[in-house]
Amino acid sequence: MGINLGDVFPDFTANTTKGSISFHSFLGDSWGILFSHPADFTPVCTTELGRVNQLLAEFEKRNVKPIALSCDPVDKHSDWIKDIQAYSAQSGDWGYPIIADEQRELAVRFGMLDPDEKDKAGMPLTARCVFIIGPDKKLKLSLLYPASTGRNFDEIIRVIDSLQLTAYKKVATPVNWQQGGECMVLPSVKPEDAKTLFPEHYTKELPSGKGYMRFTPQP
Repeated sequence: MGINLGDVFPDFTANTTKGSISFHSFLGDSWGILFSHPADFTPVCTTELGRVNQLLAEFEKRNVKPIALSCDPVDKHSDWIKDIQAYSAQSGDWGYPIIADEQRELAVRFGMLDPDEKDKAGMPLTARCVFIIGPDKKLKLSLLYPASTGRNFDEIIRVIDSLQLTAYKKVATPVNWQQGGECMVLPSVKPEDAKTLFPEHYTKELPSGKGYMRFTPQP
């Protein structure tokens, strides 16, 4: 099943390390990040889930709820969490749920399987998918990494900053943009409106003379 940007992300129920959840109810009015990993007790995944737990305060600041998924059962997730915490020098309650998709129902439904990565039984494992969902339950961004490449969750935080800014302001974020950096006025904003909306904006002159490179301090 393909999910396109702007589609309502399907609701589902699942068992997790935090009990049974309904995905839409879990999200409530928050943004969400659903990310899958190939298997428990694997090295790259251990670094990734530990990093997400370290970034919980950053996600909370942005009203984002993380939730992970793999094809292993809840009891195995719970045992693995101890290793993740030990590796990443953390302790206490685990900060976000991990879905147990033992029958691979969600992995198949959302196109998460990696045909080149298989478990001992020859079953395909989940790839490193990332889905960012808005408060309207619509898909805002999707990423797909192979099992061999760990994700950069600091970059995902940066992307969330851009998604949230551009959802409410008539700007876009240029290459390598960081929170607080200059933004670009959307081409759809008329010049007379740009003067009102972005009084400090300026235009970078180019040989074409088309005046489309309009920059403004972050609104």
